[in-house]
Amino acid sequence: MSIIAEAPNYLQVFSDGTVKRFSQELIVASSTDGLYMAKDVVIDPSKPITGRLFLPTEALTSKQGQLPVVVYFHGGGFCIGSTTWLGYHVFLGGLSTEARAIILSVDYRLAPENRLPTAYFDCYCALEWLTNPIDADPWIELADLSRVFLSGDSAGGNIAHNVAIQSIKKNDCPVKISGLLLIHPYFGSEKRTAQEIAHEQADDVMMNDMFWRLSIPEGSNRDYFGCNYEMAEISTDEWSKFPRVVVFVAGLDFLMERGVMYARFIEKNSKEEVKLIEAKAEKHPSKAMGEIRDNDAYEEELLDYEEEEEKAPGSFTAKVNGEAGKKGYVGIHSSGFRDFLLKPELLRAIVDSGFEHPSEGKSSSHLRRYSANGDNYVVLCL
Repeated sequence: MSIIAEAPNYLQVFSDGTVKRFSQELIVASSTDGLYMAKDVVIDPSKPITGRLFLPTEALTSKQGQLPVVVYFHGGGFCIGSTTWLGYHVFLGGLSTEARAIILSVDYRLAPENRLPTAYFDCYCALEWLTNPIDADPWIELADLSRVFLSGDSAGGNIAHNVAIQSIKKNDCPVKISGLLLIHPYFGSEKRTAQEIAHEQADDVMMNDMFWRLSIPEGSNRDYFGCNYEMAEISTDEWSKFPRVVVFVAGLDFLMERGVMYARFIEKNSKEEVKLIEAKAEKHPSKAMGEIRDNDAYEEELLDYEEEEEKAPGSFTAKVNGEAGKKGYVGIHSSGFRDFLLKPELLRAIVDSGFEHPSEGKSSSHLRRYSANGDNYVVLCL
């Protein structure tokens, strides 16, 4: 029995079809910074599908009415990842605070044991759960289900797109999807992009190919609709119902071309506004969010974030406290999420572009910069 596919330290797939998953450090829902609360929920015990809810602490005492909802899908090539990993927990707690929104982060079933479209069906179940939770949840009573956003990073961005399509095709979606917020969305096709051709033997490209082999239905290729969005059958009437979209891409990501192509495709077909925002100096968060770090590295990074907090009192930071701090891990790969998801600039960019500018149809192209601590987020003209 030999290994036929491997994501080192995360999973191995063997020639007889068995899958070995390596345990990762998790963080319990009760670990928060005081600005938000979190708890785990069961979305469908029969599959099983679970999730983690995040709520700004002030929402319990505020009289400002119901809150918008962000349904978030984690990345990991459809094969690895969990909302219980530290990086996602801290990022989504911060997003909940900054956006003043309820966040439902979904733990869908993973490939290769559960190939696509399983993740799409699981994540759509989360929308149904919002209107009919298994156990009555007082936090959901604070949710404005006419303002629901779908979001995710990498494969999670792909899922958000496909769940949006599923909600349109069903005609009975129980919530109103106001927009998509996609972070480095993960798409592909049999035809390579220029960057994929130029770096075909690079580790990132080879890992990308492996995840697609493990996640699409057996017998399919990368022109499967879940990989190649252009292959999905969507009518003109269905396109007219597609929500507005914000696409975040990374300037150092070999998949940036895919994100730009996606944004242009949606802009061409839908009637709503599409924004494309580039983080110039960032890479694709291709490394999963669970690696162990030593205490010295943790303390050095924590000091950096504390200095950042002193410069901007009251803002969300990546300071990790309590149990996580004692264990001495940050949980974010240095080339991706540590420098991206944990920065408050991204949260402000998401909030600004996704929540504070309701669409009135397509707007004229414009350029807008988000800048903090030398990092720019630029709205590109399509």
